Parts: sequence; C-alpha cells; structure tokens
Amino acid sequence: MKWIRRSSDFINKWKKDRRVRLGITLAAVIISALIQTYALQVFVRPAGIISGGFTGIAMLVERLGGLWGVDIPMQITMVALNIPVALMCCKGISIRFTVFSLVQVFLSSIFLQVFNFTPIFTDEVLNVIFGGVIFGCAIVIALRGNASSGGTDFIALFVSNRTGQSIWSYVFFGNAVMYCFYGAIFGWKHAGYSIIFQFISTRMISAFHHRYELVTLQVTTMKGPEVVEAYIGHFRHGMSCVEAMGGYSKKKMYLLNTVLSAYEVNDAIHVMQGADEHVIINVLRTQQFVGRFYRAPLE
Repeated sequence: MKWIRRSSDFINKWKKDRRVRLGITLAAVIISALIQTYALQVFVRPAGIISGGFTGIAMLVERLGGLWGVDIPMQITMVALNIPVALMCCKGISIRFTVFSLVQVFLSSIFLQVFNFTPIFTDEVLNVIFGGVIFGCAIVIALRGNASSGGTDFIALFVSNRTGQSIWSYVFFGNAVMYCFYGAIFGWKHAGYSIIFQFISTRMISAFHHRYELVTLQVTTMKGPEVVEAYIGHFRHGMSCVEAMGGYSKKKMYLLNTVLSAYEVNDAIHVMQGADEHVIINVLRTQQFVGRFYRAPLE
C-alpha cells in the first residue's frame, strides 16, 4: 500500500508542474485534431453525412456552396465561426482553455488540407458507427487534456460552468435541428445517418467526460480526525464526521460523508488510504445536490 501512495503522490506532483500540464494539453490538442481529421476524411465524408457543431455547419456551408458553384472550404468557415464565439465565452471559461481550443481548431483546419486519408469502408452504416465513435474520442481527448474542439463545445462548457449541469444532450438536439435542414436539401437518408452519427459521438463524450457529475463518499474509519484532516488538506470540499460504534467489533468508529466531483474520486481515495490503510469507502452517485459546491475552474 505504501508504494501505491508514494507513486500516487509522485504522479500528483508531476501533474501539478505547469510545464507538464501545458505539454499534456498541447499533446492532447494535436492528437485530437489529427483523430478528428481522420474521422472526417475516412468515415464522415464517404458516408455523405455531416458532423455536429460548427464543424457540421462548415461542412453544410461547403456543400451549399457546391450547389451554387461557389467554393467555400470548410476549413475557412470553421475558423470564422469559432473565433467570435471563443471571444464571447473566454471570460466564462478561461483564457488558457480558449487558446488551446482555438489551437485545436486551427490544427484541424491545417490537417484537413495537409493529410489525405483513404476511406476504409464502402458501407454507409459502418462509416456512421465507426465515425461517431472515433469523432467522439477526438473530442474526449481534447476535453480530458483541458481543451476542446471549439464551436458548440465553447457554448456547452460556458453554460455548464454557470449552471453546474452537463448540457451535451441539449447540444445533440440543437444539432438535430441542423440535420433536418440538411435533410430537406440533400435528402433525409443522409440526415438520418447524420443524427445517428451525432448520437454516437455525444454518447462517447457523456461516457468519458465526467466533470459535472457529483459523487458521494460514505467513509467508515477508526481514524476519523486524521482522515478528515488529510482530506480537507487536499480538497476544497466539506466533510461531516459522526462518532459511531462498530456493530461487530463494538469499537469506536467514525462515519464520514462528503460530496465531490467524479473526476476527484480516485485522488480522494488515495488520500484517505494514506491516512488510514484500513478505511472503508462507499462510492455513490449523487442524483441531485442542493447547496454551495466548489467546482475547480477550467485551467
């Protein structure tokens, strides 16, 4: 157990280093942009569908321009749409987060011009399924690296930071309206496939991005004061402590209770185990929380 705690402390110190965090974010942004480009060229375009958000709008504008004989590259539209929204939302998110998100957008635009990936499938259904999964992974990688793929991600995160609620489901319905417009012009078959694609990618994001999910920890320990002190020293969340008696051992014990963000759970468990290696922790999903809750700002 000691070597686990030591390795955890080393990893936490390593992650807190500013240069390391910047490097992780930059790497996540580059990988995200590359995967997004791959998904668009290999799966999305061959299936005749459009993605969601501003990328989807850029693809829609490109196709509309083709109908009118006007060449409107989606790369230019992506950048033109993202910059004003980023400027409006940067104060509500963070300047660092916004800058790296714009870097992701610019890289995606460049990669779409530089790379030319070959499609794998000729089947539309396979393209929709694989495309949705991989495109969603690209967004998740950016979000886990403290950045985003821009566009509606800015709006979604801006609102989520204000309300503390995830709105990815609302983003999906907003995209569905765009797909209806797309279907009315280019055919409902491809619009339907586009909705399925967006549903899959949205589910991928919801499955792996848990910043706005809250978790309750019910803790049983014989070292209540030590565990509370260790926890309070690492996290800006309150913790209640009640004295109790073990039903089997008849010894004095402590029942602790706290609520924190889902992404903080593993760190909290390591901290408590460091104070009491015999601590018992029950992790419960919190459906609703009423009261003041500290949420760490996006870096």
